[in-house]
Amino acid sequence: MSKNKRPADRNHYAVIAQAIEYIRANLRRQPSLAEIASAVELSEFHLQRVFSEWAGISPKRFLQYLTKEYARNSLLSSNDLLSASLESGLSGPGRLHDLMVTCEAMSPGEIKQQGLGLCINYGLARSPFGIAMIAWTERGIVGLSFHDLDQPELSQALQQTWPMAELQRNDPEAGQMIHRIFSRNAESARFHLLLKGSNFQIKVWEALLNIGTSQLISYTTMAQLAGSPRAHRAAGTALAENRIAFLIPCHRVIRADGETGIYHWGDSRKLALLAWEAAQRDS
Repeated sequence: MSKNKRPADRNHYAVIAQAIEYIRANLRRQPSLAEIASAVELSEFHLQRVFSEWAGISPKRFLQYLTKEYARNSLLSSNDLLSASLESGLSGPGRLHDLMVTCEAMSPGEIKQQGLGLCINYGLARSPFGIAMIAWTERGIVGLSFHDLDQPELSQALQQTWPMAELQRNDPEAGQMIHRIFSRNAESARFHLLLKGSNFQIKVWEALLNIGTSQLISYTTMAQLAGSPRAHRAAGTALAENRIAFLIPCHRVIRADGETGIYHWGDSRKLALLAWEAAQRDS
């Protein structure tokens, strides 16, 4: 592809993901902006434009958010704030300048019915992180996931999760919901989640709702917030089982050494999420 082709002709997240992969592969020698631009087949000017339109910041600023040092410093800052809250008897410092998200757990009886009598609407729409599939009922959102392609298997996976439910595809409404979720002016947006999981998983997911966008936490701290300080491995498993991406912000839990760790929807996407949120916060 010609380097003069306008970036608007390409999906911005695809460029960002490609840039992140190149940076991770060449991290030790700290590639220049020109090298990164060449790797994603854009001019430096167009790469600058993609980043500005996607995150509102320059590529140079974006790269700072990807460093291990930045992650470690953010982790230390968040842990100090969370420790103070825990010592004072609070569950967490609360979410500031973030989406208003509430949740409820499905009853064991509802889970056993596997969606019998439940109508689940779902649809696909573009998000800042590629194609997003969102699924919801009249009681709340039951799924949000990221994908690189619109494939038939996506609805099949949803049907396997809820084998007795009736599925109805509604891309227009899905698009409206995705727009509200990822809007830069989403302070007034409110979402209700319907959670399906074990008691401990629910505790972990509910604890995550108290983590603000300015915070990164370790797996150990996550276990503390869920009320089981020694269960950091189980907390990690609960994060892996989360099927409502972004709204239940499992991407904000990283390893104590600053490494981001594995993410269900792709490690590069996790880095992109963290950097994008940092950019939104700082702007």
